[in-house]
Amino acid sequence: MRSIRRWDQLVALATAQLTRRASLRDLVSNLRAQSHKLYHVGARPVSRSSLARVNRDQPASLYQEIYEKLLARTSPHAPRHQFKFQGKLFSLDATFLKLTASMFPWAKFNTAKGAAKLHIGLDHDGYLPRFVELTDGQSYDGDWARTLDLPAGSVVVFDRGYVDFKLFKRLISREIRFVTRHRRDLRYTVLERRPVEPDTGLTSDQLIRMQGKSGLVLRRIGYRDPESGKHYVFLTNAEDLPALTITQIYKERWKIEIFFKWIKQNLRVLNFLGTSPNAVLSQIWVALIVYLLLQQLKLRAKVEGSLQKILRLLQLNLFDRRNLLQLLRPPPKQPPEEQLQLPINAL
Repeated sequence: MRSIRRWDQLVALATAQLTRRASLRDLVSNLRAQSHKLYHVGARPVSRSSLARVNRDQPASLYQEIYEKLLARTSPHAPRHQFKFQGKLFSLDATFLKLTASMFPWAKFNTAKGAAKLHIGLDHDGYLPRFVELTDGQSYDGDWARTLDLPAGSVVVFDRGYVDFKLFKRLISREIRFVTRHRRDLRYTVLERRPVEPDTGLTSDQLIRMQGKSGLVLRRIGYRDPESGKHYVFLTNAEDLPALTITQIYKERWKIEIFFKWIKQNLRVLNFLGTSPNAVLSQIWVALIVYLLLQQLKLRAKVEGSLQKILRLLQLNLFDRRNLLQLLRPPPKQPPEEQLQLPINAL
């Protein structure tokens, strides 16, 4: 077997994502079965040992660079978020990837189990992952959030796991508005009570000062969901946005939960083909590259079908030489031919 190229590795890992291969052996066998078609993409079959070595040793940063270039090409075609305010909207969240502690000793969680955390900053213009990082399972979400270079004037939304006054101060200093949930253990003094319209579900709109060293002045908004009856309390520094818009922004945070659910159900981000941090990170970056390519196809082809439908079409036609636009946009149905109508008195 000749030495493996990075392109061969990328094609192999992308194939694993699209076909959900269960192991390196399974993936290599599948590629060999398709060897007569691999030339369509300029790739060639790989051996199991070579692919395992490259996954372990060759830096995953290459796929991060590819992802960032694809993101720069995809973003201009993405539809803007649904809100009227100026600036970007981002959601921050992380998901656990359960790992076997004995096989992934670098992924610390507790004495019995291992886990890694996939942190994502989702851009709501097209729902594209803008910020990505993989850490061990013990990392604190707020530490990662403080490293992000969010653009000034943007709005960022996150859950109570990110409630951190150091993070709040950093966002405020960079002229970034945030929306999050109020934690019950937070102590504050009410500075101002503002009128609300109960018919909208709003129960309060207050200006508060946080007790303790931070002394931050924030806005506290209460809202009762008319459908579930559940009461929510939000914290924000956004003085320019209506209280009801704040509640809708937090509801929009659900899109990042949908993103995590989708990639776990449709791509390979739960079972890994290698045990080293580099192999795991390479596989995750390639999964996100595949996700981005699917989004780009959907945006450029202007198809109304779901990403899952596009993924299934690609799986059925993988390595076949097909026109993607024709595949995604089948010809319109022809109207039925008109039948000859005879006058009733002619029968």
